[in-house]
Amino acid sequence: MNRTEIEFGENNCIIETGKVAKQAGGAVMVRYGDTEVLVTATASEEPREDIDFTPLLVDYEERFYAAGKIPGGFIKREGRPRSDAILNGRLIDRSIRPLFPEFYRNDIQVVTTVLSVDEKNTPEVLGLLGASLALGISEIPFEGPIGACRIGLLDKDNFIINPSLEQLVSSRLDMVIAGSEEGITMIEAGAKEVSEADITQALRIGYEFILKTIQTQKAIISQWGKTKKEFEIPAYFSEIEDWIRNNYHLKIADKIAVFDKSERQKTINLLYKQAVEEATPTFENLQGFALLWEKIVKENIQDLLFKSGLRQDGRRPNEIRPIECEVGILPRTHGSALFTRGQTQAMAITTLGATSEGQKVDGLQDEEARRFMLHYNFPPFSTGEVRPMRGPGRREIGHGALAERALEYFIPPESEFPYAIRIVSEILESNGSSSMATVCGGSLSLMDAGVPIRSACAGLSIGLMRNQETNILLRDILGSEDHYGEMDFKVAGSRQGITAIQLDVKNRGLSWELLSQALEEAKSGRNHILEIMDQAIHAPREILSPYAPKIGIIEINPDRIGSVIGPGGKIIKKIVDETGAIIDIQDDGKIIIFSRNEEGKVKAVEMIKNITQEVEIGKTYLGRVTKTTDFGAFVEIFPGREGLVHISQLARERVRKTEDVVKTGDDILVKVIGIDSFGKVSLSHKDTLSDSPVPSKDIQRSREKPRFHSKRDKD
Repeated sequence: MNRTEIEFGENNCIIETGKVAKQAGGAVMVRYGDTEVLVTATASEEPREDIDFTPLLVDYEERFYAAGKIPGGFIKREGRPRSDAILNGRLIDRSIRPLFPEFYRNDIQVVTTVLSVDEKNTPEVLGLLGASLALGISEIPFEGPIGACRIGLLDKDNFIINPSLEQLVSSRLDMVIAGSEEGITMIEAGAKEVSEADITQALRIGYEFILKTIQTQKAIISQWGKTKKEFEIPAYFSEIEDWIRNNYHLKIADKIAVFDKSERQKTINLLYKQAVEEATPTFENLQGFALLWEKIVKENIQDLLFKSGLRQDGRRPNEIRPIECEVGILPRTHGSALFTRGQTQAMAITTLGATSEGQKVDGLQDEEARRFMLHYNFPPFSTGEVRPMRGPGRREIGHGALAERALEYFIPPESEFPYAIRIVSEILESNGSSSMATVCGGSLSLMDAGVPIRSACAGLSIGLMRNQETNILLRDILGSEDHYGEMDFKVAGSRQGITAIQLDVKNRGLSWELLSQALEEAKSGRNHILEIMDQAIHAPREILSPYAPKIGIIEINPDRIGSVIGPGGKIIKKIVDETGAIIDIQDDGKIIIFSRNEEGKVKAVEMIKNITQEVEIGKTYLGRVTKTTDFGAFVEIFPGREGLVHISQLARERVRKTEDVVKTGDDILVKVIGIDSFGKVSLSHKDTLSDSPVPSKDIQRSREKPRFHSKRDKD
């Protein structure tokens, strides 16, 4: 077994290898505090044919035993990964994918298994570090290592590397960065309107730390690593590339500058089929033809930009596609918007509900309730394709999480707006930056729904085309510019600052200085989009949709919560059944009633008030006999509150049998003569009997209130 320690924030990180999972290509145990992960990397012996991508599969496996928990539900074992686990897997995938050789097509699988978690340190950055080391010490060709860290920002200029969970709660920034010696390969960040200058500072500090961890990793790999398998590009690849360049370079150039995405793809695909037919008699083996074709297409797109200054759809680098915004497009939803940017279109719908309808997340940390949710749907027709629709995949979950993070900061606290909020983004057309269209559409639909958000939020993606001499940043990239370009840098926020960032690259890394320039491009573009959005709706509507739930709020003595719930939930169930309302009861005695109509809300509020009103000694009530016994009668003076009229308090004269005076169901006047330390109420009917009637103002007319006993009341 090999063991070493590296500096990793406040404490050292422990690295072990050679003890477990020895049949994997590479395996390391990474521990920081009491949080520990096992990361393995394995590759197939033979490459896959006829694919034009790196067949990398990254799995992030959470085990409930890591937190000392047993999974809930009927089947007591881990099942489908939670959304957070999928996002962590994507985090690792996006960081390492650019660092495999261009034409390497062997299947690669990286598995991160969370074995132990404490209440202070998160495991995802350890998974990134472990993936780099597992690949580094294996035989798999990997042009790493990469370093990674999390950056927090507590106060102005107080940046923290790998902050604890407690520090993250008060941090204005939560950013995970990964990078190689050449530059930054991945960013995932959520923020609270942080400035471009602060983000740049975080990138600089984080990358300096990354370089230190890379040097440490290189020493570990040189000492513990296996000899890398040789990977050579087949010699005939150069012959195929020359043939494509000589015969089809100019033909591709003629077809590349077409505005419409579908028409452009159709034309290029027809050209590709023609090229394959012509090349078949010339070459015995066409393996790699698709990859080399893509390389020539990329060169043509770059040439168009560098020679003419124009992009495929005729825009200049800093131009944004035409934007159209509409709100209130669906008649019965609580809020809706249609955001169209070129050939990318998102319809966002906001739904308001009871806070109890929020999402409860039970993971490795404590159970968490999320009252704001955003779900992203990407149907095949949005790109003119046909494929089965089998629920959200990793891409949909990732895009939805990014848009949710961008908007979450603007959601008002529950004390100001006690609703659960769900946004659904339906991507109706897609030609690049659909996640950023979701941010824009989501912001518009929130305002249309009357959610008092702090500010409007918008986002766009910045791309990059580069040659040996020049870097050109592109605002609002097309799908093809994402596919053939060097980066997809998504930035979302308000006029005041940034709330979400995501960076993916297709190279060995970008400098933080270049990314700083991209942040300024994103700021200018974001402000332009916000101006257009303001023309559709510039502030949240003052009145909620008539179809939104109606809210009633009551504050009661916390000691009376049990009275509202009733034995076994009997009382609250009756309220719900009779009114159709949803009732949220909080520990401090605050009760929030949600109803689809005003009538249900009013009725539920009144019923709860009746239940929770306080009994006053000396006060006379009109009650109903609920039960008779040998020693007296139980009388309900208002719903959920009973007292005992002892047989001696039923009449002035001696009473031999309770039923001689009252029977079950009778309405009688009673006076409160005592309340003991357990809250039991003593009543007297005798004290209400006098020669002159009791003034009506002294009688609590509880019988006039709506009752639970609906059948009896109707009688």
